[in-house]
Amino acid sequence: MDTMFGLLISGILACVVCFGIYSSIIERFWFRIQHVRIPIVRLPKPFSQFRIVLISDIHMGFFFSQKHFRSVVEEINKLHPDMICFAGDLLDSDSCVASMGSTIPLLRKLAAPYGKFAILGNHDYRAGIQHVVSGLEKGGFRVLINEHTVIQKDAEVMFIVGLDDILKGKPNPEQAFEGIPEDACTLLLVHEPDFADVSKKLPIQLQLSGHSHGGQVRIPFIGPIVTTKFGRKYVSNLYHFDSFKLYTSRGIGTTGLPVRFCCRPEITVITLEQNSEIVTYIK
Repeated sequence: MDTMFGLLISGILACVVCFGIYSSIIERFWFRIQHVRIPIVRLPKPFSQFRIVLISDIHMGFFFSQKHFRSVVEEINKLHPDMICFAGDLLDSDSCVASMGSTIPLLRKLAAPYGKFAILGNHDYRAGIQHVVSGLEKGGFRVLINEHTVIQKDAEVMFIVGLDDILKGKPNPEQAFEGIPEDACTLLLVHEPDFADVSKKLPIQLQLSGHSHGGQVRIPFIGPIVTTKFGRKYVSNLYHFDSFKLYTSRGIGTTGLPVRFCCRPEITVITLEQNSEIVTYIK
């Protein structure tokens, strides 16, 4: 009996050690390139096959270094996106501000002919938004805080709206959407995905978010064991609300604990489709 009990304890300890090594050293840096095609209502014809790379939740400085981010930048540039969107949480906290100096040159290397756009996340407020906004802008990103911009292609336009963080900021949809025609094709960047319950009532076709990290630790056939405020309903992947759609990224980095299990970090390539009812994933 003592021998069996000892074997059981040894087996449990071995499993814990294996889980710790895999989740903190292997899966956490095993980036997945997720391709998804999304049909967009009112998408102007020139924007059909338009490719957006979405990244989120880098949490630079929280067990995530310049070396790790460099590999992300290299992977993104290999994808040759038309546009890059960053959905918030560049830094993890104020203790990570020192890492911004090495982050800015890497942000500059990201290339997209139709621009690079970013919003703020709740951890960016913890780090100090003055540092984050300055770093993103020096890295070539347009930071959208309750405002919008216009992307033009072959005389047709698409609007990109960015809201302030829902948890820590002061989101103002009325200000952000002011001047956008109701029949326009409009994409929304907002850090927290559960804002979709509000977004689906607004004149937009697609919301891009992060924040949830997909839960970071997921149990097969069950899902994430821990979720976060405003990231509990729409934790990851694509959601449909009639003509409105939401995509939630699992993000790049981690917070809380530097582990991922059954929830690989994600670089998302979104290809916009015109007037199609079929959504396909390319593995």
